[in-house]
Amino acid sequence: MLEFFKGIDMKLLDQVNEKFKHEILDSAMPRITALGNGGIIWIIISLILISQKSSEKLGFMVIAALILTTIIGEGAIKHIIKRTRPFVHDLEQKLLIIKPITYSFPSGHTSSSFAAAGILFSMHSRLTLFAFVLAALIAFSRVYLNVHYPTDVFMGIILGIICSQIVLAAYNSGFVNNFNTLFKQLFNS
Repeated sequence: MLEFFKGIDMKLLDQVNEKFKHEILDSAMPRITALGNGGIIWIIISLILISQKSSEKLGFMVIAALILTTIIGEGAIKHIIKRTRPFVHDLEQKLLIIKPITYSFPSGHTSSSFAAAGILFSMHSRLTLFAFVLAALIAFSRVYLNVHYPTDVFMGIILGIICSQIVLAAYNSGFVNNFNTLFKQLFNS
């Protein structure tokens, strides 16, 4: 079964390399992927939201979703699965970005992007369309740049959306009010 999915991954990766490779994308994709490095674009958006009283709760929810997806994806799943990245199997291929040193499954860039977009969507934010377009571009960039398999990205999407829903449920239950206080103290100090 694992070999079946690996075969699909390789075929999809080859298709992306054959059909989409272009010098314009070779220039754009490293920049797009950099927006997701460390969740930086989502952290910036969160801080902007937190700085405005009307969207403060939304900003804290996005931060909470980023933290949760990082703990689950980067902290646990990657170290359990230990999947190598696609470029490891093609040593002759020149990467357009610095080689990532962590494991491949799931895509952290993708999971954090879709965790943030999931919160914005669920809260009916005016940023929803922007967030999903940017999340999709970041996810695609990871496959285009040959640092993730398509299933890494697919599972990153699922993980991000699940984490956003967990955070929403926690906020809706009132469980997170204590975390809001903690976040406010951290940001105000």
